[in-house]
Amino acid sequence: MTRLRCAILDDYLNVALTVADWSGVSDRVDVTVFDQPFASQQAAADALKDFEIICAMRERTPFPRALFAALPRLKLFITSGMRNAALDLEAAKDQGIVLCGTQFSRDPTAPLTMGLILELTRNIGRENARMHAGEPLQKFAGIEIEGKTLGVVGLGKLGAKVSGLAQAFGMNVIAWSPNLTPERCKEVGVGYASKEELFATADIITVHVVLSQRSRGLVGAADLARMKPTSYIVNTARGPIIDEDALLQTLQQKKIAGAAIDVFSVEPLPVDHPFRKLDNLVLTPHLGYVTEESFRNHYSQMVDGIDAWFKGEPARRLA
Repeated sequence: MTRLRCAILDDYLNVALTVADWSGVSDRVDVTVFDQPFASQQAAADALKDFEIICAMRERTPFPRALFAALPRLKLFITSGMRNAALDLEAAKDQGIVLCGTQFSRDPTAPLTMGLILELTRNIGRENARMHAGEPLQKFAGIEIEGKTLGVVGLGKLGAKVSGLAQAFGMNVIAWSPNLTPERCKEVGVGYASKEELFATADIITVHVVLSQRSRGLVGAADLARMKPTSYIVNTARGPIIDEDALLQTLQQKKIAGAAIDVFSVEPLPVDHPFRKLDNLVLTPHLGYVTEESFRNHYSQMVDGIDAWFKGEPARRLA
């Protein structure tokens, strides 16, 4: 039997081969791990042209039609998660590539969101850095979130989970999204608000909508301008949902108290990006799903998916 080649992409932490047992397919597949982003689409095409199977980690490497076209040997593509906005799904289908995904057992992004809110309001990381640097005295006075209003943009599964965590901290929660109804808010136990009301009144705003053509730029300059000068905004969804140029200008001019951003239009965030120079912006490198449990779950399902494909029963096919 001819052995096939499988590429595991963007394994920045070098965990793919240790958190999952690949022995179930090692008799049929040779696995190669790529632990760095590709410098360009052409670099990706050159590196991957001889692989029949690709396992992708979320949206770290975009796959437009041109890249799929440059990979004539590709037969199976598995992405972590059941949704990947960086894939041209129609192009893959046109090429006869089987597209599959993996399922989350739970989403660790909600606790990260609360951690970012606490960092913004209590300066935990900043004070930790100062202590390690030998600074003798504290510098920042924290802000209590109990009694403050959290504005949730998007009240799906993740937005509802964040709402519950915030309420456990004693926060009042209001929500808005383009299709949100008062009935859904009542079901979750939060207040319903218009977009204008949410941005004008919330002390902290957190974004939890899915990236689509409709949601690109959903939070724009006019929305940021409505925010109180003492308010904060958090984005653990996807970078393009907030107008990054407008956010940069808002923070540079200190029109709001600060922001915490885990996702960006270009990832990894370029080292010379102006975001990195702001002292009122907490930055994390897309940590939302990056946990040992999450990686173990996704890579194990990728192994199962490859095995199922060999048996003619590909699991968790993408629509």
